[in-house]
Amino acid sequence: MKTFGSIRWRLQLWHGALLGLVVAGLGTAVWQLQLSNEYQRIDRELERHVAAVTAGVRNDDGPSPVRRPPPRNDGGPGRRPPGRPDDGNDGPVNDFYYVAWTVDGRALDRSPNAPTEITAPERPDGPRSQRTQRMRGTAREYIFFTPEGLTVLIGRDITPDLAAMRDFFWLIVGVGTSVFALGLAGGWWISTRALRPIADISATASRISTGDLSQRIVTPQAGGELADLVAVLNHTFGRLQEGFARQAQFTADASHELRTPVAVVLTQTQSTLARERTSAEYRESLEACERAARRMSTLIDSLLTLARLDAGDAPMRQACALDRIADDAVQLLRPLAMTQGIAITAACGAASCDGDPHQLGQVATNLIANAIAYTAAGGTVHVATRRHGTEVSLTVTDTGIGISAEDLPHIFERFYRADRSRAKASGRTGLGLAITKAIVDAHQGTIDVDSVPGCGTTVRVDDCLGDREAEARAAA
Repeated sequence: MKTFGSIRWRLQLWHGALLGLVVAGLGTAVWQLQLSNEYQRIDRELERHVAAVTAGVRNDDGPSPVRRPPPRNDGGPGRRPPGRPDDGNDGPVNDFYYVAWTVDGRALDRSPNAPTEITAPERPDGPRSQRTQRMRGTAREYIFFTPEGLTVLIGRDITPDLAAMRDFFWLIVGVGTSVFALGLAGGWWISTRALRPIADISATASRISTGDLSQRIVTPQAGGELADLVAVLNHTFGRLQEGFARQAQFTADASHELRTPVAVVLTQTQSTLARERTSAEYRESLEACERAARRMSTLIDSLLTLARLDAGDAPMRQACALDRIADDAVQLLRPLAMTQGIAITAACGAASCDGDPHQLGQVATNLIANAIAYTAAGGTVHVATRRHGTEVSLTVTDTGIGISAEDLPHIFERFYRADRSRAKASGRTGLGLAITKAIVDAHQGTIDVDSVPGCGTTVRVDDCLGDREAEARAAA
C-alpha cells in the first residue's frame, strides 16, 4: 500500500487509466466503423445483384414457381442466369443465392444453391417498395419488396469476410495493446525524470539533517516549476547555514564575554576567602564583584532583548513623538558627554510616528551613546529628527574617529567591535548596534551609516512607521 501511495505510482495509475480509456475508446470506434463499412460494402454488393434478379423475375411469364430464363452470352441485351447474378466483373459469381416469392408467399424462383430452409419474410405494410438487410447465421441477406408484391431475397455466405473482420479486430487489439504498453513505459520514464529532483531534494535534506549544512540540490537542467522549487530550497538552505553559523558564533562570543566577569567574581571571592582581610579589602573585593555582576547583567539583558527580537515579537505600537523621544535621550546622556568634554546639540523637529516608545528610546540612546564613546574630547554630537512626507527620520552625527571601510559592513554584527581594546575598557558589550538594527527592522524601518575615518560618522534611521493619521490624510 505504501508503494501505491507514492506520487509516481499515483501518476502512473491515473495515466494508465486515462490512456486505457482513450485506447479502448479509439479502438472500439475504429472497429465499429470498419464493421459498419464492411457490412455496407456487402449490402451494396447484394443490392447490385437484386436489380438483375428482380428484372429477370419480372420478365418471366407462366405460373411455374421456378423459372430460369436461358443465359445470353452473345453480348447483346438480355439477362444473366438468375443463379449467377452479375457482380460487375467479367466472370460469374457462384457464392450468391436468391429466392423470389409472390405476394401470397409462393416461391416464384430460386437459385440452385439457395438454402432450402429459407422462408418468405413477412412483408411490411404499404404499397411502396422497401428494402432491408438481415444476418442468418453466417449469411448476409438483402430483401427487396417490390410495389407489384414480389419479395426478392439475395444473399451470400460471408464467412471469409467475418474471418477478415476478426483478423482486423485482433490487429486493433494488438496495436492498442502496443500503444498502451508504450504509453505506460513513456509515462513511467517521464514521471521518473520529472520526479528525480524530488528524490534529490529528499536525499539532500537527509544529509542536511545529519549536520552537513553545506549540501545543495542540483538544479534540474529542464527548468520548470521544480527548478524554481530547487532554487528556493537552496536559498533557504543557504540562509539556514548562515543562521546556524551566526548562532554558533553568537554562542561562542556570548560565552567569551561572560567568561571574563565570571572569572573576576571567582578570582575575587577565592582570594578573599583564602585568608582574613581587613574591612577595606573586603569592600574592595565586593565592589569588583559588583562591577562584574553589573556587566553580566547588562550583557544578559542585551541577549534577552535580541532573543525576543529574533523570535519575531512585534513591537507594542502606539502613537508617539519621535522628536520627544530623541530629546529625552539627549537630556539623559548630556551629563556623560559633558564629563568627556563633548558638546551635544539637538534640532528635533516635529516627527510623530507609530511604534514602541521604549524600543525607539533604546534606539536613540544606543546611537547617541555610541557616538559619544567614539568622539574625542572637544568634539560634537548632533541629533536631529524631521518629517518628510509621511515618513520620519532620526539622524545622529558625530565628529569622532569614524569607521574604516573594512569595518563598516560589520558594525551591526553581534559582538563586533572595531576598536576592541577601547570598547572593553569602556565596558561596552558590542551588542548595542545589533539591538538597534533589530529594533529598526521590527519597526519596518531602515538604518544607514556614512563614515569618513578621522572626520566622523552619520547614522540615519528612516521610515520608522510614520504617523498613520498623516498617511491617511496623504492618501485622501
